[in-house]
Amino acid sequence: MSRSTSVTSRYCDGLTRRNCLQLGLGALTGAGLSQMLQLRAESESAEARKRSCILVWLDGGPTHYETFDPKPNAPKEVRGEFNPISTAIPGIQFSEKLVRLAKAAGDFAVIRSIRHNQGNHGAGNHYMMTGAPPRIPVSCGAFVSFHPSLGSVTAHDRGESRGLPLYFSIPRMSRSGGPNFLGARFAPFVVPDDPNSKGFRVRDVALPKGLADLRFGSRRELRGLVDKLKRIEDKTAGDPVLALDDYYRQGYNLVTSPEAQKAFDIHSESEKVRDSYGRNSFGQRALLARRLVEAGVPFVTLYEGGWDNHGGIFPNLRKRLPKWDQTLSTLLSDLSQRGLLDSTLVVVLGEFGRTPKINGRAGRDHWSNAMSVMMAGAGTPGGQIVGATDRAGYSAVDRVLSPENFASTVYTKLGINPDLVLHTPQGRPVHLVSDPTPIRELLG
Repeated sequence: MSRSTSVTSRYCDGLTRRNCLQLGLGALTGAGLSQMLQLRAESESAEARKRSCILVWLDGGPTHYETFDPKPNAPKEVRGEFNPISTAIPGIQFSEKLVRLAKAAGDFAVIRSIRHNQGNHGAGNHYMMTGAPPRIPVSCGAFVSFHPSLGSVTAHDRGESRGLPLYFSIPRMSRSGGPNFLGARFAPFVVPDDPNSKGFRVRDVALPKGLADLRFGSRRELRGLVDKLKRIEDKTAGDPVLALDDYYRQGYNLVTSPEAQKAFDIHSESEKVRDSYGRNSFGQRALLARRLVEAGVPFVTLYEGGWDNHGGIFPNLRKRLPKWDQTLSTLLSDLSQRGLLDSTLVVVLGEFGRTPKINGRAGRDHWSNAMSVMMAGAGTPGGQIVGATDRAGYSAVDRVLSPENFASTVYTKLGINPDLVLHTPQGRPVHLVSDPTPIRELLG
């Protein structure tokens, strides 16, 4: 049977003449088309604002050589001890220790070409966590905040919390994961407790022992009466009492929220699911992160330290990478099976990559000229590698990208305009991202 083929005219904006006719817009003027495009963009942004993000932060700076960007043809002192393996993407190889992720490579993208000029932990952490370079030189171990973090900006964009906080960080906050001038209400709620322990119980998500429901309610009513008193609010610096109120309100909501009780009840998961994530702290925290986005939390940072491998990198990663590989591949497949991957952005990164040449302690040092970042979900086209490093992995050389491009991509996928201008309590305008250009290959 022959099939007739109609010819369509495609415009530079990606719309075809048929699209316009189907929308009843065939006779619109240019202004009408512009209005239609604006409405479509607003609709897409509104849909994106329903998305969540799980940011897996590998503190210390994960090696790109032993993960997503092996260099088998480089000299031995560069390529290291691990061999490359083929992935589901023809012609693309990962480290031999990422067996499951290699098989699932069609489900996510890897950016190999982000580079920056901040080669210590404090500065590199700030740059990648905020999309803004530090304003002044900072020491390697510094906890600095010159700009709001990705998680805090997302919480600020989403507005008032109704039960669960809008931003979690598990099991600790990253160096630069705070809200800066946005205020304490947009700081992450930290869950330091280990969900891999038998007695896992999140602090502040249950009434303290000896405090009955009625007594607790009476105390809240008394507090409410006091809160009606007019306060002196410093419009310039902000009222610290109001920040305390935010903490109190958040704590009360957690204690009384059925959503919180349910989200943290990791013991309700089947043994099969818990085993699939890995019976270790990182695996069970990843499962908890999935439960939080399932409950509607828009941003969760899953913090895992120990990637600063200046020495003994190969015995360390022989033990760590297989478990890490299991957890991340399970997280993606679990989100997909539950219909959550389309609405959940999963990002995996650290502050930089590692040096090309293996040092005298059999490790790799800090290296910000090259790094690998993994991204999946929220409409990210999988099965692609964005950019490339040179043959020895010294530097990003093809499709070179910046932390600003990375942050703009995250914001765009979450329905936040990266070109937004925020204002400090003093009224000073601050650009959310100085270069609001997202990575086009990852937008879908």
